[in-house]
Amino acid sequence: MDAVVQFFNKVDDVMYYPIFVIVLAAAGLFFTFRTRFVQVRLFKTACRLIVEKPASEQKVSSFQALMVSTASRVGTGNIVGVSTAICLGGPGACF
Repeated sequence: MDAVVQFFNKVDDVMYYPIFVIVLAAAGLFFTFRTRFVQVRLFKTACRLIVEKPASEQKVSSFQALMVSTASRVGTGNIVGVSTAICLGGPGACF
């Protein structure tokens, strides 16, 4: 059991610091240049679309859709993170 933990710790040390960071940075730069800096170029348009009113009262606005999407991602991550911490570290992991 201890050998398995040591093996995964070594894999973790190699993967998550040098390799993973370099791959993420390279992918970010690649897609930034490939899309011609879309996150900077269209920032004003994105902000304008977020505050745009819906066509009718019964439709969902862009801002409401963004908030629901963000809440579903962040909320799920927090729930999973806390439950995993409790399972692995016991109830003291919450504090």
